[in-house]
This record gives sequence, C-alpha cells and structure tokens, in this order.
Amino acid sequence: MRITDLLDRRSIALDAKPASKKEALDTVIQLMIDSGKIKDAEAYRKEVYRREEEGTTGIGEGLAIPHGKGEFVEKSGLAALVVPEGVDFESLDGEPATLIFLIAAPNTADNVHLDVLSKLSVMMMDENFADSLRKAKTVDEFLKVIDDAEEAEKEEKTEDAPAEITAQPVCKVLAVTSCPTGIAHTYMAAEGLEKAAKAKNCTIKVETRGSGGAKNVLTAEEIAAADCIIVAADTQVPMDRFHGKPVISCQVADGISKAEELLDEAISGKVPPYQAETKPRETVKASGSVGHKIYMQLMNGVSHMLPFVVGGGILIAIAFLIDGLSVDMTTLPAEMRANFGTITPAAALFKQIGGVAFAFMLPVLAGFIAMSIGDRPGLALGFVGGSIAASGSSGFLGALVAGFLAGYTILFLRKIFDKLPEALEKIAPVLLYPLFGILIVGLIMYFVVEPPVGALNTAMNTALTNMSGTSKVLLGILVAGMMSIDMGGPFNKAAYVFGTASIAAGNYDIMAAVMVGGMVPPCAIALSTILFKKKYTKQERESGPTNFIMGLAFITEGAIPFAASDPLRVLPSCIVGSALAGALSMAFDCTLMAPHGGIFVFPVVGNALMYLVSLVAGTIVAAVLLGVLKKDVTE
Repeated sequence: MRITDLLDRRSIALDAKPASKKEALDTVIQLMIDSGKIKDAEAYRKEVYRREEEGTTGIGEGLAIPHGKGEFVEKSGLAALVVPEGVDFESLDGEPATLIFLIAAPNTADNVHLDVLSKLSVMMMDENFADSLRKAKTVDEFLKVIDDAEEAEKEEKTEDAPAEITAQPVCKVLAVTSCPTGIAHTYMAAEGLEKAAKAKNCTIKVETRGSGGAKNVLTAEEIAAADCIIVAADTQVPMDRFHGKPVISCQVADGISKAEELLDEAISGKVPPYQAETKPRETVKASGSVGHKIYMQLMNGVSHMLPFVVGGGILIAIAFLIDGLSVDMTTLPAEMRANFGTITPAAALFKQIGGVAFAFMLPVLAGFIAMSIGDRPGLALGFVGGSIAASGSSGFLGALVAGFLAGYTILFLRKIFDKLPEALEKIAPVLLYPLFGILIVGLIMYFVVEPPVGALNTAMNTALTNMSGTSKVLLGILVAGMMSIDMGGPFNKAAYVFGTASIAAGNYDIMAAVMVGGMVPPCAIALSTILFKKKYTKQERESGPTNFIMGLAFITEGAIPFAASDPLRVLPSCIVGSALAGALSMAFDCTLMAPHGGIFVFPVVGNALMYLVSLVAGTIVAAVLLGVLKKDVTE
C-alpha cells in the first residue's frame, strides 16, 4: 500500500501554528475526522491520546507519528500537519516536531498502521525528502513529493535486484534491530544498515523485532552461511542461535548513526565469535561491551521494578499524610505513635495496599535482571533470590546479587544439561532448571550472600540513619549532583535507585535529596531562558519555560536538549545547582517518603517549606551560572 493511498486532500495542512502538543494533536485529529474515515470521532480522539500517554510518538528529527487503531475507524487513513516553526512534542531527541503524520487503522489483523509507520520512518531518514515536505507550498506538491519518493524507492529496489544476485559480495551480513517501543528506530536502524551494506557491496538481511512482532526472521541456514551478525538492539534479543558466529552487539541508535562503522567492523574479519550460555563476551565496541550488557540487564530489572516502587511508595506516603492530618501526634501514647500510617482506617488501607505493591520491589528487580540474562527460566530463580534478600537482611544489595546470580545459574545449568538425551532436554526448562536452579540460588543466597551482604547493608543503613552534620550534607551533594551528570543515564539512575532503596530501609532524607537534585536542571534551564535571553536561540527561548513544568514534575530529561547542545557549560552549571539543593535539603532535615511525583508529593515532604527553599536556591544558582558561562547567541 502506498502512503498517498491513505492521504486525503482534506487531511493535509501545510502552515499550522499550534501553541502546544495538545493543540497540534487536536488539529491533526480534526483533519483525520474531516477526511470521513472515522466512525466515532470521540472514541478515536481518546485512543490517540491514550497511545500518546504510553510514550511520546515524537521519534526525533522533527517527526511525530501519533496513531490510533480500533473499531471506530471506518477505513485506514493518514493525516499530515506541517508546523514550520515547530511544536514541542516531547520527542526522543528533544527536537520540536515540524512534520506530524497521524495514522488511523481499523481493528483488523493486518496491522496496516505499523507497515505505514515503518515506511514513513525509513523515508524520513532522507533529509532531502523531509525538507521537501516541509517546503511544499500546495497540497498537490506535498503529495507529489511523497509519490516521487516512493516511486524512486521502488525503481531503486528493482534496479538493485540483479546486482545483488550476480555480484560477488564482500561480506555476507545478517542483522537484528529492536528498540523499546518497537516502532520507528527499529526500522530506521534496519534501513541504515541496508544502505551501508549496499554501499560496501555486502549482502544483508535484517530481522526487525518491532511492536508488530519479529519480521524477516533469520533462518538457521542463513545464520550458518553468514560471515558476521550485527545485533543493534536496546531490548533482549534471542542470542543462542548465534553461537559460534561473529557477532557485533550495539545500541539500536548505532544502527542509524554508525551503520558504516559497523559494516567496516563486520568486513574486517576481526569480530570474535559469540559464545552462548556463557558469560557475555567482550567486544571492541564500547556500546556492545560487558559494561553495556550489564547496564542493560540492570535496567531491565529497574524498569520493571519502578511501577511497583512508584505506585506502592506514593500510596504509603498518602497513608502517612492521612494520619498526619487526622491525628494529633502529641496526644497519642508512645505505643500508638509507632503505628503512624495505620492509625486511621483510611490510612491503614492505603498503607496495606501500598505495602503489598512495595513488597514486590526486590523480587521483581532480581527476577527481571535474571530474565535478561537467562531468558524466561531465570525469572523464577530471580524471584526466589529477590524474596530471600527482601525477607533477610541483605535488602537491595542482596537483590542485585540475586538477579545476576540467578541469570548466570541458568547459563551454567544449560551448559551442564546440554548433553542430556533429547527426551530429557525438552523437560529441562520446566523441571530441571527450576528445581536445581532454585536450590542453587537459595543455598548461595542463605549461606554465601546473606551473611556478608546483610552485614554490609545493615551497617550502611545504620550509618545513613546516624549521619548528621557535614557527612550528611556531603551525601546530599553526591546523590543530588549525580542526578544532573547525565540526566536519565546510568549516574542518574544509580542515584535514583539508591534513593528508592533507602525508602525501603526507612531512610527518607536521601530520597528528598535525590528528587530535588533531579528537579533543578529543567527548572534552572527554564529560569535561565527567561533571565538571559541573549544566551539562547529563539527556539530555545520559546521551549525553555516548558521545563518549569517538567522540572516541577521531577522529569529531569527535559533539560537534555539544552545539555546536548552545550554540554561543557550546561552540565557543570546544573550539577552545581543540584548539589547545592541536595546539600540544603539534607541540612534542613527534609524527608520524602514518596519515590516520585515532584511538587505533587510535597504534602508528604518533611519540612516542606525549607525543601522548597532548597529547590529555589539550587535553581537560581544553576540559572545564574548558565547566564555567566554560556556565550551570547547571534541569530
């Protein structure tokens, strides 16, 4: 199906000026409705917004592709909105969206919206194509740009076919691409690798593991005949099939921006073979190194853990708030004060529900770390190991150890059971792995991990609880400053996870320092764009104030586009501001029992007024530093 088959002249607008993402969505949704392809306009509108709440459809490079699928769609359709001045679409790279394509698909099994979406994503990699769409003066010109591009792509594939069959390839390459959302970057990386392979006279087949499932799946015969395999993925990919073959592991973004380098490495013949069911191999690429793999495995556990932490933690915090507003603590006997958070029936209910959710934190963390290493069989072992850590004294540190222990135990068992008869091999995942794996993990956790790690964890929590004065302030400087080092990266996540683990251990001041440190960068950026207009471009000045909202909601990532454009000046300024806010938060004995929420959880902040002072002080210092360090912009 061609893209222009889905576009109606009534569903294209070339000079839109929406003031916000919501206004842009409403505009393009109305264009789709005007095309007559929607049966229930309100239901379609709700579905588009629901999908947007799951994660932004702004995929970067000025492109956004919102979409909705359901029985309320009469016929597959596409609407297009050109926004010459751009609109903040919360895109993955922070760039304003200047081209918005909205997809409507009926509730059928053909997933036409995914096919069109992937085709659009790939075509948008051509900067000339995208610029031509943005510069189109009429609807006819807009449609012609798309038609010409599709026709050129079709002719190019037709012309290339004989050469690909007859020419002697330099290298036979296979690839797998996958991103967390499974939509745009998956297909953009595939296109990037295919183009690079063609330029270097290599044959290539790319398996895409998108939201519509795995497509173009690599066969055993193709894998056996391949000279090298490139796995450009930010999600877990079945790897055992590549045992013994040269494999390059990297991030999906490398498949887009470093495709030629990856092909050069594949052609070099110096890629070591992948060894399945053993420890991760080291590669010459940092993005595919052991460190990167461990980080991915850890983040797999953290990402699955966070919903339990955030939901359960905020419910527990609300329980304390209810009791705090309902009960005069000064009149309660000492034994009743120990039950704070469960004194009133409403608070007890919130505390019970939140406690159940929060109790899943460590088992889920360990389980999904193990699953990322040993696949599904590792899940049960990780849950058991995490539960032992939660019920024992090793806590968060023990759960981390349990996750990796469980994953590598599965890899060890696979190697041990590799020589079993075929009949027994089939029952290994449901009988032998769980039986021996849980036993091994349980014994190691109880007799090897729990004693030393439990003692360390207890000592650390005791030290944190007894911290005061300078040592406490220094800890606040450290964890808050880490929130600004990479704004959502490993340092930021490490500080955040440390804060949430401290909540579980009953140390609430650390989470307060962590959150205020994460709130400062976006707020400082917003304030700086207002106070020092000459330091920012017109586009930055317009988008800057929206960072107030992101910062106050504890979304540090709002500052990333500014940091990326001028890291040597923005990062130090934000780190200093965050560190100051964290130090003041600790000095003022501020506490926070909720692991997220920004200003929305200020009612459960201990010493909320001085916590606000800490935030304001850090924001002002960072904003002033930005004004001093950044150079004037000439437009």
